[in-house]
Amino acid sequence: MISFSLHCDKEHEFEGWFSSSKDFDAQSERGLVECPVCGSRQIGKSLMAPAVAVSKEMPARPLAMDPEKREMMRKLRDFVKTVKQNSEDVGDRFADEARKIHHGESEARGIIGQASSDDAKSLIDEGIDIAPLPDFPEDLS
Repeated sequence: MISFSLHCDKEHEFEGWFSSSKDFDAQSERGLVECPVCGSRQIGKSLMAPAVAVSKEMPARPLAMDPEKREMMRKLRDFVKTVKQNSEDVGDRFADEARKIHHGESEARGIIGQASSDDAKSLIDEGIDIAPLPDFPEDLS
């Protein structure tokens, strides 16, 4: 087995074990290698120092993400997916539409979209409840 230092296109770093370099390449091409943090399948090998055998016992290195944190990330991705499926994407009209809903000028419903940091701060100052959603790739399984 060979340990590779890996990274995704979002610059998350983690470790993967493969039987050979060709095995990594084959699994990566088939979309079987994914980032444990964000689920991205755009994975590359990082520069790494060669392993050198030493007589001292090396302390165990923790995995990139323990099972509990991995499950929490899965639940967060599922939550974001549910919110997106049950909300209207109003794009860059988010701040205006949130105000209309808050003031009863538009139908009350869940909306998602983009807002500048100034617009988001202004909405919060006006007492309008908003929350940012993490951005996960759409094709997560």
